[in-house]
Amino acid sequence: MKFRPRLSASLSALILLTSSGLAQAESVLRIGLGSDPDQLDPATARTYYGRFVFGALCDRLVDVDQHLAIVPGLATDWSSSADGKTLSMNLRQGVVFHDGEKFDANAVKYNLERYLTQSGSLRKSEISSIESVEVTGPYSVKLHLKNADAALLMQLTDRAGAMMAPEATAKGNVAAHPVCSGPYEFVSRVQQDRIVLKRFDQYWNKDAYHFDKIIFLPIPDASVRLANLQAGDLDITEGIAATDVKTVKSDNKLTLASVTGLGYMGLTVNMANGSTNTATPLAKEIKVRQALSLAIDRDAINQVVFLGQYTPANQPFSPVSPYHADVPISARNIDKAKALLAEAGVKTPLTITMLVPNNPTAQQVAQVIQAMVSEAGINLNLQMTEFATLLDKQQHGDFQLSMSGWSGRPDPDGSIYSFLSSKGGLNDGRYSNPQVDQWLLDARQTSDVAQRKALYKNVVEQENIDLPLLYLYFEPRIFGMSKKVAGFTPYPDGLIRLQGMTLTQ
Repeated sequence: MKFRPRLSASLSALILLTSSGLAQAESVLRIGLGSDPDQLDPATARTYYGRFVFGALCDRLVDVDQHLAIVPGLATDWSSSADGKTLSMNLRQGVVFHDGEKFDANAVKYNLERYLTQSGSLRKSEISSIESVEVTGPYSVKLHLKNADAALLMQLTDRAGAMMAPEATAKGNVAAHPVCSGPYEFVSRVQQDRIVLKRFDQYWNKDAYHFDKIIFLPIPDASVRLANLQAGDLDITEGIAATDVKTVKSDNKLTLASVTGLGYMGLTVNMANGSTNTATPLAKEIKVRQALSLAIDRDAINQVVFLGQYTPANQPFSPVSPYHADVPISARNIDKAKALLAEAGVKTPLTITMLVPNNPTAQQVAQVIQAMVSEAGINLNLQMTEFATLLDKQQHGDFQLSMSGWSGRPDPDGSIYSFLSSKGGLNDGRYSNPQVDQWLLDARQTSDVAQRKALYKNVVEQENIDLPLLYLYFEPRIFGMSKKVAGFTPYPDGLIRLQGMTLTQ
């Protein structure tokens, strides 16, 4: 018989205690996302899902609170000159990047200049009012503006204000290994599978963060995400489907959190991005776009797909925004849609190819729209595409019509300027209307709320005529989580903020 030594009771207890300590030593939060983020470079990133990762990875100059008021971030305080053309910021001291580089005024100058000048930067139009960045002290900067910009500070609460480590960033390959100064640092990424972050031990506010590791898991199918949550393979997930709300509420191991969001879903028309997909009646004829819009019953989409929990839309400003414009949504009118197609000289059926994200909810919405517009003589050819790929196709003009949304921003400029301005970095359809450009610029240059409201209403009314983007609905932000998760507060911007969150065993 083979001899097997027995452990003493005291030694066995010690091993059990040690192994238990090890098991508890690493606290891991697993977060479900509706899609895999695109590039992890704040300069070129554009997905909503990437913003979850950046929120844990990169501190911004300023942030927003639960009520969307601007609060300090890496900038501790700020002030504007009387003419609104100089924004002065004092910076937080004692902050280091994940590679040990020091955060200071030179780092701010480097990052903002990078966002303004890098080829392919999608932040250019967001902060285009910045003329120059002046370092006025080791921890103070002045942003000299071309013109007053009421939206600039709010833009700096998001990717345009994310601070990257200058030396590491200058070496390139940022998207593959981003180096920031947030509470968590990058560990690894497997495309379409997971993104892993670990606690940054030198973080300036380390005590407010309680997880040793964060794992983001992209799962496009909302029902599969829910199944993973129920099985305990996820701790929290965004994007609970409206049809699954009752299921979450009835599960005694789960809890639901929701908030009225700022985001919308819409259909972007390729009007002038390239030549291949723009020589079409949809791109060239305003009446064709009007016919397409009139053939869609937005309220029916809300009722059929979302059980009445979403809100029909004809603009980018959510009803929770003080800038929501009082512009009625046109009722579905098939006869008028047919008449407009005839007036445009279009022979029916007119075939239009539409890019659609490859998740079940988006596909269901697209199929409902497909059935609706067919009654007006429009044959909608659906092309299912992974979301990051869809956005890449949009950006490069490889589309006729594309279904994509925007998570929304607290300041109205962040939800409209980049999409409708001729110089907008997210204007994938290359819509251009000089009057709209002027209204958008004027709205940036005044801080008077009444004037901004009037200007944005002008834009919404004109956009509803030109229809470069057909808005469909506003999305609530619905989260499901294990009851072991504590300290989570939903924000209208839809992001998960990890500060103060805990996970009981």
